[in-house]
Amino acid sequence: MAESEQLVSISSKVVVCTLCGLSKSRTHAVPGEGGDNSKLLILGEAPGRYEDASGRPFVGMAGKFLDKYLEAAGIRREDAFVTNVVKCRPPKNRKPKDFEIKACRPYLLGQIRSISPSLILALGKTACEGLDIDVDKLLQITGKIMKIKFGGEDFTVLAAFHPSFPMRFKSKRDRFLADLKAAKAYLDSVQS
Repeated sequence: MAESEQLVSISSKVVVCTLCGLSKSRTHAVPGEGGDNSKLLILGEAPGRYEDASGRPFVGMAGKFLDKYLEAAGIRREDAFVTNVVKCRPPKNRKPKDFEIKACRPYLLGQIRSISPSLILALGKTACEGLDIDVDKLLQITGKIMKIKFGGEDFTVLAAFHPSFPMRFKSKRDRFLADLKAAKAYLDSVQS
């Protein structure tokens, strides 16, 4: 899938961005990847060590786990646009701070507007918070289709666990797969 000029422009700004201190410790910024006609946008928290080394999202252990479960749910990763709330790796894989999330927000909003996905799959609490979704307990909203307003526009979101959680806790794997299948069912319903 080809990237639009707008996505290419956003990516070129991300790789040289210095809006927050994360730029000082990164190896590579990770703008995201996928085509501008993707019906699904997969949103994670932040790049990890392998993503920072490669400049690509979800390529480490959590990414391989995600790929396996996407395939089991009938979702092709290459049909999605994959990105994170923040585009640079936080030191020691800590959770991104609010000001870091806010610094990256224009990039994320630009990507979402450019792609105009039918569904945003928000992986984990930080991904939800990055979309201004108030989350006290993620478990209460996972697997549910939500209509949100973000950047003054309406989007459809389905929240799921970040793949690192069911990767560590086997008891959460069925729920994770069910949520991905719910995303697939929603996408099928809006495309038919």
